[in-house]
Amino acid sequence: MASRDAIATDEVAVELLPFIRLYKGGRIERLIGSDPVPASVDAATGVVSKDVTIDPATNLSVRLYLPPTPATGAGDKLPVVVYFHGGGFMVESAASATYHRYLTALAARARAVAVSVDYRRVPEHRLPAAYDDSWAALAWAVASASSGNGDSEPWLAKHGDPSSVFLAGDSAGGNIAHNVAMRADAAEGLPAPIKGVLLMHPYFWDATNAMGAELEDRIRREWRFITGNDEARVDDPRLAPTSAELARLPAARVLVAVAGEDFLAPKGRAYYAALLASGWRGEAELVDTPGEEHVFHLQKLGTEVAAELMDRVAAFIARG
Repeated sequence: MASRDAIATDEVAVELLPFIRLYKGGRIERLIGSDPVPASVDAATGVVSKDVTIDPATNLSVRLYLPPTPATGAGDKLPVVVYFHGGGFMVESAASATYHRYLTALAARARAVAVSVDYRRVPEHRLPAAYDDSWAALAWAVASASSGNGDSEPWLAKHGDPSSVFLAGDSAGGNIAHNVAMRADAAEGLPAPIKGVLLMHPYFWDATNAMGAELEDRIRREWRFITGNDEARVDDPRLAPTSAELARLPAARVLVAVAGEDFLAPKGRAYYAALLASGWRGEAELVDTPGEEHVFHLQKLGTEVAAELMDRVAAFIARG
């Protein structure tokens, strides 16, 4: 018979569905997104991928995606899309099968070098670890594309256009994309400006767009877990950007995508409205897909509705 101590350590301390269970004994059970696939050559598109470690001390790495490119000439230079995966800050990775498929398709369709960031996750590493890793990956990618010499990552040095850098992410990754962009407005700066930000079904809060007591409580519980702070408030500007903050967003263009049946859709629409009302001088567009669920473009990759959204994303990037 199992001892009382053994039974106690196997009791659930925290359960946040559909993401994670944390047991009193310290065991972590990730319920989705644990299906890694290796970097590869995609036969259908010709996109090649590889994993690169940026910081061995934190185990920060990225998966790079390069579409077929001309052998020589000015046409080699491609937009650089730094991508942050979703998963509630808790699950998924740059190597997850879902994200590998999507980033392969994105690099092919947008004709861009994609940099998929494998940031540290909760609960082993609470915020701001994911923000710090994502910032470090962006700074590394921009510096590599800007240097153009043998000391930098060769795909970025040869093919990346430092004047055409985009941040993109879905769900929690959309939250990261916003917060990393705002960090670029601070004193740290970047070697090159951010051209555009793409927020796909972003994980935000907005108190004026209620979505029901159960879902509101879910966001509160998740945010406390994500930050590791039982006193964390959902009006934290990292989760609920203010108009004053949005006015400083250092990007020329922003695309916000929402899905009609996604419970986060009102929050994404509120972000878009607040951005327009903030006095920000850039250009924003909202892509609102009716009848679809959260991150449908990942789950239904290859379908007509997902292809339509991919076309909008590719067009946004192609404008440079």
